[in-house]
Amino acid sequence: MIYLILSILFSVLLLVNFRIFPKYGINTAQAIALNYPVCFISGYLLMPAGQTFSMPLAENWVWFSLLLGFGFIITFILSGASTQKIGMTITSLANNISLVIPVLFSLLVFNTSEIQFSGLNYFGLILAILAIGIATFKGGENGPQKANWLTTGGLALAVFLMYGITNTAINFLNIKYIADPSRTIPVTLVMIFGAILGGIFLLLYNYFVKKEKLEFKNLIAAITLGIPNFLSFYFLILTLGHFGNSGAFVYPVYNIGVISVSALVSIIYFKEKISKLNSVGIGLAILAIALISWEKLF
Repeated sequence: MIYLILSILFSVLLLVNFRIFPKYGINTAQAIALNYPVCFISGYLLMPAGQTFSMPLAENWVWFSLLLGFGFIITFILSGASTQKIGMTITSLANNISLVIPVLFSLLVFNTSEIQFSGLNYFGLILAILAIGIATFKGGENGPQKANWLTTGGLALAVFLMYGITNTAINFLNIKYIADPSRTIPVTLVMIFGAILGGIFLLLYNYFVKKEKLEFKNLIAAITLGIPNFLSFYFLILTLGHFGNSGAFVYPVYNIGVISVSALVSIIYFKEKISKLNSVGIGLAILAIALISWEKLF
């Protein structure tokens, strides 16, 4: 259970980083681009004995992994923007409720679900989508408030979709190309290498087009971001191994934990205000996750 707790705490710490970056004048794009070399070093140091990092370019999974790394950059940028503009709680909800997408693909496309979905499970999937709308709704009839809700809901939806797409892609990679779970970290390092390449393009674009110079404080921010970024994933993998790779049990508990802890931290520490309607949406999200995997949870 300690692995699960650590995975949840490091995942929340990622959002905390994004939340405090504006306070210290951190360039979020630079911190995101530079955090992936930190992730790579962290993963390399934690690689199991006897395994090495390699990229056999003749194999399809390598190119798929590199492309997926570019997706990580886009997803992280959206997550950073969402955390800073609409808060930790809603961003965490959009991130973790995105499990709906890989679950649907497992059921309808990959045919790899380890449980037979019932009416309650499908109701949970529908409830999850509804929860995002309610949790991000700002209310009001005038133009500015409606525009604000469209911006908030649109950003949350983008986070939801990108996390869902990348998680589904990772699932596809495991099913199609990677049969041995012990290869998780070496394969992940290839994905991270793709993200590093994406980060280089991002830095070059910002330097030559936006005229943004690299600053030392952004490198420090990349370290505080990159270490928990990798460790959240690393401890999640250890949790899966501890519970017999039962993703149907681990992922719902993990997602509920991240949503709940993020909400507590954002309310207590950052004084984020959440309306009663938004609180209902958060509650529905937790209920939706429980319904999706109630057979394993209970």
